[in-house]
Amino acid sequence: MAQQTLPEVTVRESRLPAHELQTSQPASTASHVDVPVLDLPASVSGVSSQQMDERADYRVADAITRTVGLSASGAPGNGGLSFSSRGFNGVNSIGVAEDGITLGVASGTVNYPGESWGYERIEVLRGPASLMYGSGTMGATINAIRKQPSRERSTEVLLGAGSHGKAYTGIGAGGALGETLSYRIDAYGERTDGERELGQASSAKLMSALRWTPRHDLTLDLSADFSQQKPERYFGTPVVDGRIVGQLRDKNYNVLDAIDQFKDQRFRAKAQWRASDTLMLRNEIYHFKSNRHWKNIEAYDYRPANGQVVRSDYLEIGHDVQQSGNRMGLDLQAAGHQIAVGWDLSNAQFTSTSNSPYRGGSTVSAFEPQHGYWDSPDAYLPRMNSSLRQNALYLEDAWKISEQWLLMAGMRRDWYAFSRTNIQDGSGFDKPLNGTSWRLGLTHKFDALGSAYVQTSTGHDPVASLLAIAQSQSGFSLSQGRQIEVGYKQQLANGRGEWTVAAYRIVKDDIITRDPSNHNLPVQGGRQSSRGLELTGLVHTGKALRFEGNLAFVDAKFDRLLEGSQGADRTGNRPGNVPRVTANLWGHYRSGPWQASVGLRYVGDRFADNANTTRLPSYAVTDAVLSWDMNPRTTLRLVGRNLGNRLYATTAQSSNQWLLGRGRSVELSALMRF
Repeated sequence: MAQQTLPEVTVRESRLPAHELQTSQPASTASHVDVPVLDLPASVSGVSSQQMDERADYRVADAITRTVGLSASGAPGNGGLSFSSRGFNGVNSIGVAEDGITLGVASGTVNYPGESWGYERIEVLRGPASLMYGSGTMGATINAIRKQPSRERSTEVLLGAGSHGKAYTGIGAGGALGETLSYRIDAYGERTDGERELGQASSAKLMSALRWTPRHDLTLDLSADFSQQKPERYFGTPVVDGRIVGQLRDKNYNVLDAIDQFKDQRFRAKAQWRASDTLMLRNEIYHFKSNRHWKNIEAYDYRPANGQVVRSDYLEIGHDVQQSGNRMGLDLQAAGHQIAVGWDLSNAQFTSTSNSPYRGGSTVSAFEPQHGYWDSPDAYLPRMNSSLRQNALYLEDAWKISEQWLLMAGMRRDWYAFSRTNIQDGSGFDKPLNGTSWRLGLTHKFDALGSAYVQTSTGHDPVASLLAIAQSQSGFSLSQGRQIEVGYKQQLANGRGEWTVAAYRIVKDDIITRDPSNHNLPVQGGRQSSRGLELTGLVHTGKALRFEGNLAFVDAKFDRLLEGSQGADRTGNRPGNVPRVTANLWGHYRSGPWQASVGLRYVGDRFADNANTTRLPSYAVTDAVLSWDMNPRTTLRLVGRNLGNRLYATTAQSSNQWLLGRGRSVELSALMRF
């Protein structure tokens, strides 16, 4: 038989490279069921590991504030992971999770995860997220999704150094161990001398995971993580009449023996069994531990007349937080429905140690401070033990009515049992807290690339950190919120990009106000609301040029609020540290092995407090990255941050003390893949 010769066929790629189109990702951050972001009737977006590498954003706070509507209000005292979104600010309204699990907030502090290395992507679900994460998520929830074990061998090594003695390294590796085992290890370390006095900072972490797949339908995952962070011991710069004093930019008024340190340990075991094509069973057990220690002088008052700074608030505080839990879930597909049912159980323990009432004072030169050493007349003693037991049941259904219509509905009930003991006198109290949340949304797909949606949802926030409720707050319930949102999402043809738009209104009731007839009495009865518009976009204008950006506008206000013992009326005021406008823009140009990237971050003006008497000016910061693919496995990057050396404040410690943003810096890094 003669051998047949087939004609030669040439294949050419006509599509532009799809660059991390997040609308194609599964919406695991925003839903318990398997629905892509494009079809989800909610606003969720994120930043991928590829984008974080491309922009050299190796801190979670830097990476996540590139997304629409997120601005940073982090400080050493709150763990550095405090944000503003949709008119709400702080760790009791903006949740932070890793792979869908949040650690209970203790005394207003969230510090993990600090670095972005080791994460496949970091996503943000905007608006009330109690259906997914429980209380404390009215404005948004950030979810860091880890890189998973894989049987495909891979290794990544990151080496970098830059201004102010900065140096960092990251190592990531994964692969197979025999026929049924695979692993993933990610390690990262960083240190810097800082750009001001006492600016030394360092961090280190190890993330390890092992996956066992004894059968095609059964997967077991184990992970163990360790982290230590020592942020810069800087608590802000004093300002005069709402203005930054440029000569004080590089000054630090803390003490030589100041301490700011966080240590975290995390262990998890997860099993997933696909019983059939339509039924999946999941169970995850975990234990988290966080130890935090601060010893600083945290308040500074500048006296221009004599060139001195008066220091106060000699604080030493320790947190011991432990949380164990179990998450059980069932996923079922039947007759056009995807149904998820689950039960989450956790128990958290918190011990607070401090030198309350934080007395002490000293005066130093504003321009040549003699830092001295920390000293306090108050003893550092265990003050309070608390526990929080949580049970949550949820049910979610995605009903594909037709090829064009998707109806999603979900409900969750949270039961919290709080207990507090004041160690010094043995007093205490028990407090039950309950909250019900739900979401109802409808999506219409115009075609395979575009969809419009409408949704309404509810959620709840605590009036204070759930692990640190005070006796004076024992009579309060959770604050209740509700949102209505409409939006449109579209992917452009041939992978040329995507764009989304979302409009929303959120109302939150039962915030703490003052009794109109007795201003010394705090009561629930205040109201806060916001409405806004969010736009995101990414477009390839050709094979060489790409733009990506976002713009958010929010009108946030107190509809009803009396504040302080004088009952000052804050009605109509904007909440503190909430910008009205935020925006990000990146442009990338590639020529052969070279790529030039320029990014602009804009944050509008914010008020230092709810009184709206002091305004933090808006700022725009320009960053740039020049990348060279030296070979297919090695990329060199020259990174410039804050190229204009802009002097700006990121957040307010108080009306007369602001935290300043980073000045100009340069880094050179190498990313190697094997």
